[in-house]
Amino acid sequence: MILWLTTATAGGPFGFRIARKLLVYAGEIDHVVVTDIAALDDGFANLPEYACTLLLRPLRRHPRFGEYSERAGIVAYRARPGAGARGAGTSLATDRQETETRIKCERWRPRLPWHTITGSFRATTECPMSTSYDAIVIGAGQAGPPLAERLGQAGHKTAIIERHLVGGTCVNVGCIPTKTLVGSARVAYMARNAAEFGVGVGPSVEVDMGRVKARKDQIAGASNAGVGAWIEGMENVTLIRGHAKFNDPHSVDVNGETLKAERFFIDVGARARIPDMPGLEQVDPLTNSGMMQVDFLPEHLLIVGGSYIGLEFAQMYRRFGSAVTVVEMNDRLIAREDSDVSEAVRDILEGEGVTVRLGAECIGFERGEDGVRMGIDCRDDSTPIDGSHLLLAVGRTPNTHDLGLGHAGIETNARGYITVDDELRTSAPNIWALGEVNGRGAFTHTSYNDFEIVAANLLDGDKRRVSDRIACYGLFIDPPLGRVGLTERQVRESGRPALIGTRPMSRVGRAREFGETRGFIKILVDAETEHILGASVLGLNGDEVVHSLLDVMYAEQPYTVVSRATHIHPTVTELLPTVLQGLEPLR
Repeated sequence: MILWLTTATAGGPFGFRIARKLLVYAGEIDHVVVTDIAALDDGFANLPEYACTLLLRPLRRHPRFGEYSERAGIVAYRARPGAGARGAGTSLATDRQETETRIKCERWRPRLPWHTITGSFRATTECPMSTSYDAIVIGAGQAGPPLAERLGQAGHKTAIIERHLVGGTCVNVGCIPTKTLVGSARVAYMARNAAEFGVGVGPSVEVDMGRVKARKDQIAGASNAGVGAWIEGMENVTLIRGHAKFNDPHSVDVNGETLKAERFFIDVGARARIPDMPGLEQVDPLTNSGMMQVDFLPEHLLIVGGSYIGLEFAQMYRRFGSAVTVVEMNDRLIAREDSDVSEAVRDILEGEGVTVRLGAECIGFERGEDGVRMGIDCRDDSTPIDGSHLLLAVGRTPNTHDLGLGHAGIETNARGYITVDDELRTSAPNIWALGEVNGRGAFTHTSYNDFEIVAANLLDGDKRRVSDRIACYGLFIDPPLGRVGLTERQVRESGRPALIGTRPMSRVGRAREFGETRGFIKILVDAETEHILGASVLGLNGDEVVHSLLDVMYAEQPYTVVSRATHIHPTVTELLPTVLQGLEPLR
């Protein structure tokens, strides 16, 4: 849907805020036309061309439009001569159909240079009503671009459609920017604790959140640009900016035009879930995406959700200098993990000054003197909490609500995730779903593996399956948690005879040398097959160390391959053989 903003202040800060919010939050709106521009807010330079068209007042030219053209590819057009501030709406109404035609047809003809038009716009090339491809990839996340590349290399005419940012969650609002922030927070933490290492850094450590954000933006922006350049350079692949919606199993509508293909691959990801909590609309909550725009230090950050995303932000902002309170409905943090892991993670966070409130029920909000007042009914303490800002980290929602899946016969589960088989085929025989949208893995590495599975089956004659994948992921607090395979709880529930080995990080030389002795190593082994069943490594480099076990698990080799190996000293990994040599029956 194309939305027109024609108010007298459409080009100012008010108009920009409206345009941005509508593009981000309104699922049916994929293009905003801003008219009657006399002044232009700087924010418009950050809206991509495919999402926003700017129409100048007659005989006016903003002095920085040339710069905007260079920075964002925005093409600016004037209304007809003689249309002043009051007349622009009438004149533009006459030109509305022609302007919308330009928006829809832009990709089928060369991009116009920045200029002004003194008469009504006429399309220079007839807009085709439909275009056919061999394959269409919807979404340019972690699975979509490499699959499009493989399809193009195999000679398939391929289109990849992206309505917002190439690279998906990971590149733009997930892994890369958040781990960049984790890196900055760790430097602040180490600087405050430098005296323990015999290093002096002065009386205080100052964190410049503007520069922290700028560093994050530069690193994430470079990754986004890299993905875009990669796609643009692919053979037989066309990048189309817009929102795709299925008409039937063999066609989609994009920007009002029909694209047809023999095969479709859906990689549209998910977004932060906004729960139904009383008063939430009064307090303007943040999500993981919204946190990427924060360039200030919240005085007291309230976080609803004590799982992976919430805990990473909790430690990060505590290290930056905010007071932080985590509120979790379960009786422990990261409840999918074993209880000893949950308790150790809580000890790490509380040891750094993060407040944890568990067993929270009946959560509600209202505006408070400090910004946000959270009312909760907690197991141990039901005192309301006052904070300056609120972050919601309570799960994800798939981006399937506006794809027209029903028109294509694509089934979803009760939570909206697309149901797929072991080779990622949907209920429609010519359509596959990859990445977070299929509910089979919420990680970048599982999304990329989805690409590998689909490409192997379609292009290589190699029968790869999702069920071949071993669960592995990390919690990127500091020190991090690396997890592979089954938890201790899952092993116990399976009823199989098993062995277990543990070791605290305080008994790992490398950890003591680096002053990071929090956490432990735990490994579980099948007592009959001697295969490694799972492991948790919470501690220094735990997210890296755990891969030594994961590779042996994929090779389906016994634990003795590791226990008899000679590793480099001094490392954390060298203690894995020691742990395995001390296995005991799981009782």
